[in-house]
Amino acid sequence: MQVNQEGKKELLGVYLAETEGAKFWLHVLTELKSRGVQDIIVACVDGLKGFPEAIQAVFPRTQVQLCIVHQIRTSLRFVPHKDKKAVAADLKPIYTAINEEQGYNNLLEFEEKWAAKYPLAAKGLL
Repeated sequence: MQVNQEGKKELLGVYLAETEGAKFWLHVLTELKSRGVQDIIVACVDGLKGFPEAIQAVFPRTQVQLCIVHQIRTSLRFVPHKDKKAVAADLKPIYTAINEEQGYNNLLEFEEKWAAKYPLAAKGLL
């Protein structure tokens, strides 16, 4: 799915495969390019290994970023249930910051508070 220049969502295709991997997405992206897609400005991906490289191979100017929801899930995966609410509450200011500087400062505060106890949770944000 894409969002066009008027802000409307457009379905570009439906693809099925037994497994989802970077090779599958490379095929999909190559087909989209052959059908006329000229560029992807931003691709928001789920962390699938090799997916960013597949995107860059076909659309080298694309800005690839990890989906915020997936980053939060990844970070919380390493936190026991008893601390999940508190860690999630401390993650929120990072993602709701009004600019990059504030977000970065909030990230540093999060790391200072939680990185020693849950280093993998903090690492998932970088």
